[in-house]
Amino acid sequence: MKSGLRGRVLSVIGIPLAAAAALVFGLAAVPLHAATLAVTVSILPVPPEEIRVMLAIAVGVVALVGGLYQPFLAMSYDEEFARIRGVPVTLLYFLLVAIVAVAVVMVIQVVGLILVIALLTIPPFIVERHCRSLATMMAGSVALGTLFTLTGLWLAYALNLTSGAAIILVAGAGFGCARLVEAVRGRRDRTRAAPTAD
Repeated sequence: MKSGLRGRVLSVIGIPLAAAAALVFGLAAVPLHAATLAVTVSILPVPPEEIRVMLAIAVGVVALVGGLYQPFLAMSYDEEFARIRGVPVTLLYFLLVAIVAVAVVMVIQVVGLILVIALLTIPPFIVERHCRSLATMMAGSVALGTLFTLTGLWLAYALNLTSGAAIILVAGAGFGCARLVEAVRGRRDRTRAAPTAD
């Protein structure tokens, strides 16, 4: 069951990632002034005032999620049990939708409309196999997303690429490396578990 669920999750993430990767490979080398369409965006022209607003919103979201971590955790794992325990599941659900909407609006400023799904899904997918709690998964996803963004910005500056496309290329490379490592480890574990002939 777990492998089937993971396969479906991989399909949900892999299909948009493949489309996004194909898109950014074609756009990464386009000059900055020609690629700032709805498809991919450069964060470099974003005014400092908007960056400060985005930072303030990010801090507010982190504080909100941190303060409501236990109710969110209960709702995420067992909605019916959370209702029995008195957790306002409906209110938290709409609050979570609002937080996701705010995150999407902020990420659009970084990578563009179409590539949002890749930056929001790749870090959690890579991290979740190595975490034992939701809190560590959230922290790891933030750290990995930050690493992808900074690395992509550095590549965009060094190679004169569109920053949004460069960030997603880095994230896609990280996704591919993670899948490769998982495949190698899985094959090694199956080899060790296979019975040896006498």
